[in-house]
Amino acid sequence: MSARRRSPFATLMGLARFAAFAHVIAQGSFVVYKLLTSDPNVTLKTPQNTAAPGVTYTNTTKTETYSRTIKIEDGIEWISYVPHEPRHKTPILMQHGMWHGAWCWETWQILLAEAGWESHAISQPGHGRSPTQRPIFACTLDYYLSFIRDAMNKLPTKPILMGHSMGGALTQWYVRYVGDLPGAVLVAPWALHDGFMDSMAAFLKLDPVGIVLTSLRWKADFVRTPEVAARALLSPDSIYTPEQFYARLNDESALVMIQHAFWKTPEHHTPMLWLAGEKDAVCPEPAERRSAAAYGADYVMIPGAAHNLMMEKNYAEIGDRILTWLNALDVE
Repeated sequence: MSARRRSPFATLMGLARFAAFAHVIAQGSFVVYKLLTSDPNVTLKTPQNTAAPGVTYTNTTKTETYSRTIKIEDGIEWISYVPHEPRHKTPILMQHGMWHGAWCWETWQILLAEAGWESHAISQPGHGRSPTQRPIFACTLDYYLSFIRDAMNKLPTKPILMGHSMGGALTQWYVRYVGDLPGAVLVAPWALHDGFMDSMAAFLKLDPVGIVLTSLRWKADFVRTPEVAARALLSPDSIYTPEQFYARLNDESALVMIQHAFWKTPEHHTPMLWLAGEKDAVCPEPAERRSAAAYGADYVMIPGAAHNLMMEKNYAEIGDRILTWLNALDVE
């Protein structure tokens, strides 16, 4: 008896299943490879910036109290606010989170400048106005960390580091792999291991489609529409509309999220302020509180706030909480 021939549809479905299986294996192998080969100590010893050196863009505007300069230097966007009458020698370096750029700090940079603090916000490669230097899906936390270290080295005085979300994770990485700081302000930062698991559960509940898309493309697909982005990161009464917010976002690597999954609290001597939003949809407040306690950080929970604290309607009130803490630091 001759063998029964498979229908074209069955053959096609078999090929599709094989392709899906091969894709999963390839993706998993890539992730394992990147995690095993990404060593911050090695990365920090090797130049990562491949952009042409020098300043390729600069623009300065002035108000009665401060000047604002936007420049792209060595492929990295800097947005700097310098008060005309500074009250402190120690500057503040500000690091954005996933999908964002230096632009996200505008509200607080103005408040800081009016209070006499100099601040500099940078955009990682492929974010804000910084041109892409490597495919975004291949970017890792240690890769981003190298650009923070480079920015630190450009400043005449070691700054206070302020980081939001992923930037808060990078602040933790800086303290562990580079050294202590005059101070660190962590704004809705990624939490420790159990906090990561809480965040994954939150993402799964908030956006299961995003989880599937991320696993297929290995790009963090949690802000793919204005509505999805706003639901994850903004309060209903944010100073940004979902459409305004979405228009400024960039693609982001998913690798960075896994790298922080098993993070342990390093020994440190850096004064820390840890801020969390009560209604944060992606970094649940209880996990933030536990992580802040593990670091011995001063903890402030903002009632009713979502993830992007600097974009809340009461951003000035939250900024005043930061200023009170900064002014009490033992820095020049």
